[in-house]
Amino acid sequence: MSSGAAFRLIRVSRAIRTPFRRPLGRRHQTTGALSDAQAESLGKRLWNSPVGVKTVHFWAPVMKWALVIAGASDFWRPAEKLSLSQNLALTATGIIWTRWCFIIKPKNILLAAVNFLLGCVGFTQVTRILLYQRKVKNGTITKAAEDDAIDAIDTAKDIARDTAGAAEDTMN
Repeated sequence: MSSGAAFRLIRVSRAIRTPFRRPLGRRHQTTGALSDAQAESLGKRLWNSPVGVKTVHFWAPVMKWALVIAGASDFWRPAEKLSLSQNLALTATGIIWTRWCFIIKPKNILLAAVNFLLGCVGFTQVTRILLYQRKVKNGTITKAAEDDAIDAIDTAKDIARDTAGAAEDTMN
């Protein structure tokens, strides 16, 4: 490429870039005053929002978190002590109301989130209960319980024998 061609290429590329380049030191100015929504503080916008603190759309999800926490606290309980009907109700409630939160106006994302998690917690518990019931039906748990009972009886006999021997030793 000759030096004249290279010079023309540089000049053309500068001509293409020039309209897109912003001058340094200039700021963009708005064409009008700020709207009322932009001028309000964050606290005021949250207070006056259709799903704000003054409405049931805010307090319903806040209170419903108690159900999610109660269901999640049952993760540490044994499956035989959980209620299948109660957890089916939690699952159905979570699924139905999650869908409903996207239908109502205004759409309540906070309520949808808590209902989704309520459905997840209920589904997890129902799965645990059904797996436990299946194990009981197949007899795997009853066999394990019988083995544990036999081990406990043997341990109790050993303890009784050792304490009787220890008492005789202290008497002599």
